[in-house]
Amino acid sequence: MCVRYDRGHLERVAKLFAAELADDFNEGPVTIHPKDPGMVVRVEAGRRLVQQMTWGFPVVLTGKKGQPLKPKAVNNARFDKLGTFWRRWAADPRQRCLIPAVRYAEAVGEKGVMTETWLSVKDAPVFAWAGLWRSSDEWGDCYTGVMTDNAPELAYIHDRSPVILEPEHWETWLTAPLAGLYQFDRAYPAECMAVEATTVPWSKA
Repeated sequence: MCVRYDRGHLERVAKLFAAELADDFNEGPVTIHPKDPGMVVRVEAGRRLVQQMTWGFPVVLTGKKGQPLKPKAVNNARFDKLGTFWRRWAADPRQRCLIPAVRYAEAVGEKGVMTETWLSVKDAPVFAWAGLWRSSDEWGDCYTGVMTDNAPELAYIHDRSPVILEPEHWETWLTAPLAGLYQFDRAYPAECMAVEATTVPWSKA
């Protein structure tokens, strides 16, 4: 489960994805955590747009007395649930997006002493993570990243990883029928990934 990633810089993202800016906005933090403002690329009226949104679909839970609690961010969507729980967004190409990312982090090690490990795509300064987006009453427009099984060689880091799309597949993710997306439900090759293990405690990063 990815709960931390570094975004691409706005100008580079707009150029790489051949996208226009949807609105004027401050880029926000470089390292994105759930509920932080991040950026996505989506299609509107046949044009690719870069838009700022909140990372995570809000889910409002209730307390022991039935009182509403602060919304929880659901920032990852399992690929094997796209046809069920996530179908209302996954089946509509207008609700799909690309999440420009430089690298993402996972916690590695035993509980209590986990450290931060970063993963990136070799020879790709910015890569596209498959995503879904929607409008919400709580946070306005928001997005979630789609996850799939990790490569066996990287399972020691986590059993799942972001769905990473090659540039030739960006348009397919943004426009194809739901049935056309299942080709991407596969592990990204481990040999294409760069792994940077650190000694930074996960809780302190």
